[in-house]
Amino acid sequence: MKKFSLFLLFAILFSACSTFKQERSYFEKRIDSLLVSDFFQKSNISLKLVEPKKDSTLFSVNSQKLMRPASNQKILTTATALYFLGNDYNFNTSLYYDGEIKDSILNGNFFVVGSFDPDFKVKDLDSFVIAIKNSGIKKINGNLYTDISKSDSLYFGNGWIWSDEPETYMPYLSQLAINKNSLTIIYEPDSINKPVKITFNPKNNFIALTNNSTTIEKGKSTFEISRDWLNHNNKIIAKGNLPFSYKKDSVEVSIREPYLYFLQLLKEKLISAGIELNGLTDTNKISSNAKFLTSVKRNIVPVIKYTNKVSDNLNAEMLLRAVAGIKFQKQSAENGKFFVDSLITLSGANPKDYRISDGSGLSYYNLISADLLAKILTFIKKQKEPFPTIFINSLPIGGVDGTLSNRFKNSTAKGHVFAKTGTISGVSSLSGYIETKRKNYLVFSILIQNFVGSSKQARDIQDKICEIIYEEL
Repeated sequence: MKKFSLFLLFAILFSACSTFKQERSYFEKRIDSLLVSDFFQKSNISLKLVEPKKDSTLFSVNSQKLMRPASNQKILTTATALYFLGNDYNFNTSLYYDGEIKDSILNGNFFVVGSFDPDFKVKDLDSFVIAIKNSGIKKINGNLYTDISKSDSLYFGNGWIWSDEPETYMPYLSQLAINKNSLTIIYEPDSINKPVKITFNPKNNFIALTNNSTTIEKGKSTFEISRDWLNHNNKIIAKGNLPFSYKKDSVEVSIREPYLYFLQLLKEKLISAGIELNGLTDTNKISSNAKFLTSVKRNIVPVIKYTNKVSDNLNAEMLLRAVAGIKFQKQSAENGKFFVDSLITLSGANPKDYRISDGSGLSYYNLISADLLAKILTFIKKQKEPFPTIFINSLPIGGVDGTLSNRFKNSTAKGHVFAKTGTISGVSSLSGYIETKRKNYLVFSILIQNFVGSSKQARDIQDKICEIIYEEL
């Protein structure tokens, strides 16, 4: 009995010693060496690496911790829109009219009804003008309206930072958008002592200009130009001195009330085409007897691709509102989140464990985890074609294009990382897929936050982790 007990004790001790001496893999050691960086004395990291075919975790650090995702939020938004709307979905910006057309005169009104198309451009207005001309109308005795009753009154996302206005990455949100709801302001020196030359693209009469600037012979530039956002209007104000030696340059600003901006640009197009409009431009619900004239259609696939490749915030927010239309009459962000929660549930996670506040990731209220992003990305990979291919092709490729075009340039992982970036103050994220050296296709999510200053060090660590995954797995 004693011999048996001693044998059992020896076996237990041997097993414990063997476990204690068991070394971590070279892959794990390489990752560990990055995680002991002084950078993480103050900042946090959440990391998850998954083999999607087996749904097995290969490496994990704080993967359940809630973090701000920044633009990694777009993974949830674009996947939700593509999954529930389908790759055949089209945004339709439509033109209707009421009243009667007699002797080339419309005695009635035009109505533009948007469907949250984020990529509608000024050139798309030409199809409206052509349709009106082809209908024989040369004069409109009525008004030019837009029906935006499907959108709510919230023109910013929940948790957006007010002081980011008038940057174009924080656009005004509306059912009807045009030119990314922004204006390009082009400026260059004029003759000495004259105001700086300023032009708008697109040219329009919607935006006013106050030019208090001066072209000077030489000296330091004090020139400033921006939209008067503090007073909540669209007036462009230029001030200060610009030396004569400076070259032509430009800035972009967001535009308030983009739906009225849209109507004004359409009005000016009509006038240029010789079509007289005597009425006003305003919002109004479409009349019950309005007749369809034409529409501009845009497929969702290039919209998804542009959203992820360049991390376009307007696109993401419009996609979130578009998907709400499947179930809700009011296409708000809040209603769109119903479908994001549904995708989270389908991925095997509980939406109550996270906070979804917007579609783009600009909001500081968003709280998700690397574990959730890994679940979503794994879910996408397992779906029937063409959904996985469309989604993966929308992601930036390391060292090749999109927001990863200048990363992984000299890395062994160049061309093998397909991932969404994310950056807001104190936050840097990278999540997606890696095709490794051994042809394994892996899912990863790296969320880093709570640092001060540039996100370069965080990005460098993310890139190095991806490189190690590529080389070792």
